[in-house]
Amino acid sequence: MRALLILVLALLSQAPSTAPTPSPIQDGEAHGDPPFLLEDGWEPLLDGTSLAGWQACDATAANAWRAVRAIRYDGALAPAALSGLGGNGGVILNGPTGKTANLCTSRTFGDVELYLEFMLPKGSNSGVYLQGLYEMQILDSFGKPEPLTYGDLGGIYHQWIDGKGVGGSGPRVNAARRPGEWQSYQAWFRAPRFDASGRKLQPARFLRVLLNGQLVQTDIDVPGPTRSAIERAESPEGPLMLQGDHGPIAYRNIHVRPLRPLVIR
Repeated sequence: MRALLILVLALLSQAPSTAPTPSPIQDGEAHGDPPFLLEDGWEPLLDGTSLAGWQACDATAANAWRAVRAIRYDGALAPAALSGLGGNGGVILNGPTGKTANLCTSRTFGDVELYLEFMLPKGSNSGVYLQGLYEMQILDSFGKPEPLTYGDLGGIYHQWIDGKGVGGSGPRVNAARRPGEWQSYQAWFRAPRFDASGRKLQPARFLRVLLNGQLVQTDIDVPGPTRSAIERAESPEGPLMLQGDHGPIAYRNIHVRPLRPLVIR
């Protein structure tokens, strides 16, 4: 019996550990699981039951956003629609038609790292605006041949100046998933810099953007607000805005943390 116990203990000591190994902090790479499960400092912006901490960016606009428990997508019978299941959950959906107010956080952010997940149906469109001004585009770009443009999923949208689009940055690769699948954005964002008088010294910059774990943007300066941004002046801080009037969209697992130096490999 004693010999058997010694043998069992010896085998256990040689078994590989099942404890997760923390990934290097802030290296700008995907590690399989959402970064807020692997790294420290992340703070959720959804409380898991409601829209607390969020409101319509325009207080006069109708707001159909709601918190649900899950999303149903029927690619055969209703490929251009999403529907919510249950209530008071950790997923937010922009109403039954996908045509409602843009949604803003009550809090404001400057330099920040952002992670979020989203789902859109076939042909739909949305956007994530850092500081309510600088858009990471969301569009059903699945299967579209490269090269892509600023208007595709993974793009940094253009400015609208004197009635025409200016600038913008297309994604390096098409990392889009099929409609009805959950997708993810992770962004490292540096806010614009101003002197004591309010004069802008440096533009906003997307230091790095991952779409579904693939690098799609790096060191992209944004000289000014992109199209359909909140109508306000640039500043050191601003709210996070989710576009709600361009088509059905669902979001979950929205997390932020203070921007840290990237490890360059």
